[in-house]
Amino acid sequence: MTRVVLDAEAVNALVRADHPAERTVRHAMTAAHRLRRDVAVAAVTLAELYRGAGRSRALDAMLAREAPDGLLVRNTDRDLARLVGALLAEADLGSDYLADAHAAAVAVEAGGGVVLTGDPGDLTRLAGIHRTVVVEPLASVDGALQRGRRRERNQKRK
Repeated sequence: MTRVVLDAEAVNALVRADHPAERTVRHAMTAAHRLRRDVAVAAVTLAELYRGAGRSRALDAMLAREAPDGLLVRNTDRDLARLVGALLAEADLGSDYLADAHAAAVAVEAGGGVVLTGDPGDLTRLAGIHRTVVVEPLASVDGALQRGRRRERNQKRK
């Protein structure tokens, strides 16, 4: 089953209501749920965001809202760890890319999916050989949605 995977920037968009990509991520999650697809985040991704009491509380509040109904937190077990290591080796990258490799691996293990990211270069490198994984930059998703809305408005005017 394919899934939508959120990287740290996509999760951050859900934590901060004023984040420019917040609506984009919510729309992607809604579409995934309508298609009965998982929306997932690697637990390691959350570790990137647990920084200080205030941010940690905000992250926990978002997880309390989202996780029960539609955000799968994927813990790292031995199988996922092995896949993460393989992705890092295939991309010839070191442990500095561990969190991004987890995001890519969560998509790969599901048979494919879309990774929403603020860092498309590194994730494309990590998921590159897996044709079933699409790396979607948050900016381009947001831009595509805005273009679609403009088209709809223009069609209504005609």
